[in-house]
Amino acid sequence: MRGWNWHQPPLEPIYDVRLPLYQVAGKYCRSGRDIYLNQVEKKKGKPNVAMQTGLFFHEMIVKILVQTKKLIYQLGINIEAILSELSSLMSSFSEQLNDLSVQVPNIRDQAQQIFNYNYSYIACRFREVLSRQPYIGEDSLAVQVVPFVLEQKLDGTFLGLSPNLSSDAFVFSEPMIMDLKFGPREPFHRLTTTGYALVMEAIFEYPINIGCIVYGLFRNNRLYIEKDFHIINDELRQWFIEERDEKMRMVYDEIDPGKADNCMETCPYYEYCL
Repeated sequence: MRGWNWHQPPLEPIYDVRLPLYQVAGKYCRSGRDIYLNQVEKKKGKPNVAMQTGLFFHEMIVKILVQTKKLIYQLGINIEAILSELSSLMSSFSEQLNDLSVQVPNIRDQAQQIFNYNYSYIACRFREVLSRQPYIGEDSLAVQVVPFVLEQKLDGTFLGLSPNLSSDAFVFSEPMIMDLKFGPREPFHRLTTTGYALVMEAIFEYPINIGCIVYGLFRNNRLYIEKDFHIINDELRQWFIEERDEKMRMVYDEIDPGKADNCMETCPYYEYCL
């Protein structure tokens, strides 16, 4: 069940279909009709408010962390200059916040809390690393302050997936796939880290055993962070491959699975199921 066995069963794709990993791993539509509508009927889903908000938060966090790396390479170990530049980054999100605040009135406060959390984390990491390593260089400092690759681009064609995959974050010290979610936990969320692990194994041929889903939750107007660390075992791998094969068959044979029993109005494809 390792990704480097992509050329033989059970990992070898049965159908000549390429699916985005999020469609294989996502089970928000219990019948899978969202995939049929998108892949067969070529319908475009309308992102709901939660999806738009989550995407904005995701992009904001990536920009903060990537900008931190850039500033380290530009300014070296000048921590005060780096943090000063970083503190002004929040203003660059104002236009997107204006658009979203119409639907999510408290999004400015939520965005500020996420920004403050990341800014404090980065400042703490800077001071911790520099206090232990007085002669550290820019490259080593960047790796230790932001110790993961963001938006890692991956080719999933070996496993019948899209050639343009992008994992949220990857940690190299102990190979680990990380995924960021804003919203309640779902058991199938682990399929996302599992899918990326299989793709990484297929490309680089070394084992990926650990996944972590980071949940950003707002309770009582405060930001809470929960982390779901898990072993990417054979059970999860088998589940992912079964989902892939079933959804590939649906698309290849153009099978309409019908409307789900618990069809939700927030589904991006809800209007097509009325």
